[in-house]
Amino acid sequence: MLDALIGVVAGLLILAGVLVILGPQTMTMLRRIRGLRRSRNPFAALQAPRKRDPAVSGLHPKTQRVLASATRLATWLRAHGQDEIARELRSGAARLATDEASGLYAIQTTLRRLRGLALGDRNAEERLKILSSELRKAVQDRFEQLELLPFGHL
Repeated sequence: MLDALIGVVAGLLILAGVLVILGPQTMTMLRRIRGLRRSRNPFAALQAPRKRDPAVSGLHPKTQRVLASATRLATWLRAHGQDEIARELRSGAARLATDEASGLYAIQTTLRRLRGLALGDRNAEERLKILSSELRKAVQDRFEQLELLPFGHL
């Protein structure tokens, strides 16, 4: 009886050691193994996980375009060390969901601040110009559609 108990304890210690070696991927692998039992496809655990479709938003398509452009520009700015301006862009984009007009005005103000931004790298400044003009055009289109600001006053 004592031999069986020692064998079980040793087996559990070995299993715990293997789980520690696998590290953070342990839970992912356990979920895949559980999914194997439910699935009829034995190779399902080896396939890449399916990408989920984004949730359908109640926002206007042009507003979604402004959000996408603002997110791209904010991510790029953050990657290039301009965290404060990126934060302002993200907060303006967040306001679009609740109060679209104030969100657009906040993004417009941030775009004006971007005009004076100097990065020092020619390629980086060119990319900044492309991303900001894309956002500026999306904001202008939405401003025109909401009739908030005459065309060309950004």
